[in-house]
Amino acid sequence: MTALGTAIIGLGSISGVHLKALAGLELAQLKAVVDINEALAKKVAEEYGCDYYTDYKEMLKREDIQVVHLCTAHYLHSPMTIDALKAGKHVLTEKPMAENLESAHKMLQTAAELPEVQLGVIFQNRYNAPSRRMKQAVDSGEYGKLVCLKGLVTWNRTSAYYETEWKGKWATEGGGVLINQSIHTVDLLQWLGGEIAFVKGSISTDSLEGIIEVEDSAHAYISFKSGATAVFYATNAYGRNSPVEVELVFEQATLLQRGDTLYLEQDGKLTILEEPVANTMGEKSYWGMSHELQIRDFYEHLLAGKPFWIDGPEGYNGFRLVMDIYESSRTGQKVVYSGTEVVV
Repeated sequence: MTALGTAIIGLGSISGVHLKALAGLELAQLKAVVDINEALAKKVAEEYGCDYYTDYKEMLKREDIQVVHLCTAHYLHSPMTIDALKAGKHVLTEKPMAENLESAHKMLQTAAELPEVQLGVIFQNRYNAPSRRMKQAVDSGEYGKLVCLKGLVTWNRTSAYYETEWKGKWATEGGGVLINQSIHTVDLLQWLGGEIAFVKGSISTDSLEGIIEVEDSAHAYISFKSGATAVFYATNAYGRNSPVEVELVFEQATLLQRGDTLYLEQDGKLTILEEPVANTMGEKSYWGMSHELQIRDFYEHLLAGKPFWIDGPEGYNGFRLVMDIYESSRTGQKVVYSGTEVVV
């Protein structure tokens, strides 16, 4: 079976799930890892039997590497994506796709100009069994019309988490809890809810005021063109990392996801539809197991010559909603979606 040569840029925490997923994927062969920390790059390269670099541009010169995974700081996603695409590499970037709208637009423009290579964006929670089941319920109409949704993320980040050169800063992280920890939940709300009519939201810095520039708490009200509405709340000021909650209320039933468990409430009865899958990735449990599923799906699309479904424009949808919540907080006004935004 054909295997695509692969490289990973950035060897921070999230790279672990990419490395483990690739190690078990027959469709990929890890050729190189890249990190400015040479000792770390060398260590990981020895562990996974590949080459290492401290300069990603040197790695991009290799003809035996067709795919690049970006696990770097947010502000590096756009320039690295553009360089990799121009070097003829497919790119799978971690969320968020960029740190601001301008950087994201540059990525999309480059991808549009180079149709021979693909840009994929990691939103692995769309592959979770509860997410897929909720999407099926929305699309099939089996429980009637979708009435309303909610998303809750109550996690904890201390000042120690932000002791890096890029986290906690607008210019490099692009925001706080909204763009980093809870963007997955924001993405699920817009993916499940459909086209947005408007959003109004606000952000605040509560527990980490004076420590970080960005927010540690955010909330939003989303109105969809279908008539459904959603409320969203996220914070890094809670005392622990509680399971994420997503609820969908239909005319005839309610679906509630808490963590990796999906419940159906119908006719006064509560039924479990999906139960948690054992975490074998050896990483943070709340990241889930679906990186492996999305990474495999990306490679299957590449090898089949088919467009990947969570491409740049699709990955941009959740990112744009995050940016619009920031804008609404800044202006105190709702952001109205008058039509499809032209981004390329």
